[in-house]
Amino acid sequence: MSQRKNETKGGIPLISKVVKKADALAKIESGQTIMIGDFLGFTAPDELIEGMVEKGVKDLTLIAITTGKPDEGCGRLVKNKQIKKAIVSHIGTNPLARAQMDSGEMEIEFVPQGTLAERIRCGGSGLGGVLTPTGIGTPVEEGKQKLTINGKEYLLELPLHADVALVKAWRADTAGNLQYWRSGVTNNQQIAMAADFVIAEAEELVEFGSIDPDQVGTPAALVDMVFIREKADKKPMQPSWIRLREGGKK
Repeated sequence: MSQRKNETKGGIPLISKVVKKADALAKIESGQTIMIGDFLGFTAPDELIEGMVEKGVKDLTLIAITTGKPDEGCGRLVKNKQIKKAIVSHIGTNPLARAQMDSGEMEIEFVPQGTLAERIRCGGSGLGGVLTPTGIGTPVEEGKQKLTINGKEYLLELPLHADVALVKAWRADTAGNLQYWRSGVTNNQQIAMAADFVIAEAEELVEFGSIDPDQVGTPAALVDMVFIREKADKKPMQPSWIRLREGGKK
């Protein structure tokens, strides 16, 4: 059952976007293209990924920075053979991804990380693509249109868009404004703009208005649902967070 309800702030009617895990997972189906804000498991919406594993959705196209590690982040979907195609920058931390690529079980499209970010940005901004010299003279250019501008060659890299984006945030308010903790932002801001439906998994829930507008990394207008991590232990998104919270100790 959804937790969505009407609230007011200064007399202004608001709708809470906070939902149960089951409501969020109902939006994820086999065959979809899914963007996930994950970098080697540190910034993974891991409870939603866990739910996807349990639900058994398959034939997914994954767009992420990496395929994670076998038991962390996106790697859990790879391990369970739920990914048909992955559009990523590298798979070196997940030997299962390499094995599935070699066997033909999963198609891998390698994209330089900066180019990946730009293609997602284009998808979220309604642009037709981006011109970049990155990849010229390498296998990256195969099958792509090349343009020469002022005597220099560029590849035309096309936009990336998804059916659903799974964003990981530190804090969320009831309206859906998201706050990230330092490098935990990774590519979450970009993917929140480049999908038809955006689900945020957050560590903490606060009331609307509690997040300073200057600290809002993704505005509520881009977020459709908010799921608050249910496990008692809050997961830091980077090991460095632990040191920061302990006063910088190593």
